[in-house]
Amino acid sequence: MGHKKLKIAIAPDSLKGTLTALEAAECIERGLRRVLKNISVRKIPMADGGDGTVQAIVDATRGRLKRAKVHDPLGRSVWARYGITGNGRLAVIEMAAASGLVLLEPFERDPLLTTTRGTGDLIRAALRTGVRKILIGIGGSATNDGGMGMARALGVRFLDEHCQEIPEGGGSLDKLTRIDVAGRMSALDEVTIEVACDVDNPLTGPKGAARVYGKQKGASRAQICMLDKNLKHFSRIVRKNLGIDVDRVPGAGAAGGLGAGLMAFVGAELRSGTDVVTDAIGLSTRLCGCDLVITGEGRTDDQTLHGKAPMGVIREARKQGIPVFVISGSIGPGAESLLDHGVEAYYGAVSEPMDEKDLRQKGPKLLEECAQRVGRAMLAGSVASAPPI
Repeated sequence: MGHKKLKIAIAPDSLKGTLTALEAAECIERGLRRVLKNISVRKIPMADGGDGTVQAIVDATRGRLKRAKVHDPLGRSVWARYGITGNGRLAVIEMAAASGLVLLEPFERDPLLTTTRGTGDLIRAALRTGVRKILIGIGGSATNDGGMGMARALGVRFLDEHCQEIPEGGGSLDKLTRIDVAGRMSALDEVTIEVACDVDNPLTGPKGAARVYGKQKGASRAQICMLDKNLKHFSRIVRKNLGIDVDRVPGAGAAGGLGAGLMAFVGAELRSGTDVVTDAIGLSTRLCGCDLVITGEGRTDDQTLHGKAPMGVIREARKQGIPVFVISGSIGPGAESLLDHGVEAYYGAVSEPMDEKDLRQKGPKLLEECAQRVGRAMLAGSVASAPPI
């Protein structure tokens, strides 16, 4: 091996239920270092705006996790985590931490009643820290309220024909006659809010929030029709009172219409989750000068191309002319298509199905061993396009 150290960036997504993105990067580093002695490593935890985004950005920026007491989807008091980046300028929120399906038992799911108020509570908590920007991941919701609960927590009032507040939940939106934004928190005007959103569903219609996602949130067929009709009514009132047309905007239907609510009530911009995270952690700068980039995720297959975190890494590495290897938990059908997008080689740590308990126990060691095999292949020069070492 020559005297020049090989600079390797390790930028994986989390392996859901097994390893955080940082833990995965550490496993890969340990495996490589068993056989490659003359290397320097930059660990860059990645995410795509969904589960694990707060942890990844906190780890990548040496930030900190904070807790806030919030309302869960049924209005009960719970603690939820959010993150602040190392420079203190950006807050990162996952709406699922406060308004997610994971917070409910299956029998509790009811999108006529569930509310995004807890997501608004998290935004309030973030505003109190003095950040300049808030990033919100909006996957995994239990709600279908158009973001009404979120906006209500921030001072917006939703009134019926008698000027009384309508109840929480998507089942009440048909009673809405006026939206009063006079009490909306002024601090919202001092921050930029970006939403990590990787679905393009409009608010209503055949591909809308209720018809596509209502069933998994506990709605019957009749309730799905009602919720879709209620969101249509809600969008008309938003247009009438605020002059904002959210109904057909791609992504407005994300998280039961929270996408629409964030646009209408806090002036948020909807962006690709991977792009939002890539910008937040400064991926472009952190890859500069590297000889090799390694990314990965729980399972690499034909879905990886569609906005998953490794694709953000692959695109950026390709721009800079840096070769990319993929080391993932497992490899599925379609993974070979990555070879047409700048990936030199891909590897899976697990070659046969494994139950969740075994995966949690054995996954870290298997990932480390896979990285060790990759290191040996590089050392032997058997990976044709590996950088010289």
